Amino acid sequence: MDWMAWTWPTAIFFLVIAAILITFTFLAIRYPETPRVGILRIETTRGDRLFITLLGSAFINLAWLGLTDFPQPYALGICALYAVCVFRWV
Repeated sequence: MDWMAWTWPTAIFFLVIAAILITFTFLAIRYPETPRVGILRIETTRGDRLFITLLGSAFINLAWLGLTDFPQPYALGICALYAVCVFRWV
């Protein structure tokens, strides 16, 4: 993997994403999901809410990098809170 210039944080990021996808696949097989309507007034499944969470977290982290001088791990806490809100109310 030398040609890709992998770093440990990059590898951990992709491993976490892979673990989340595997977990959600297992959940979909074990506990079939039914779409629900939340505050966005559209039907969403667990996968939809995961996508919304990942996309929103990317924007939160980009805004954090561009607008603040605080350490990046603080943005992780905001992303975790955002994820809880999305899975609860969207």
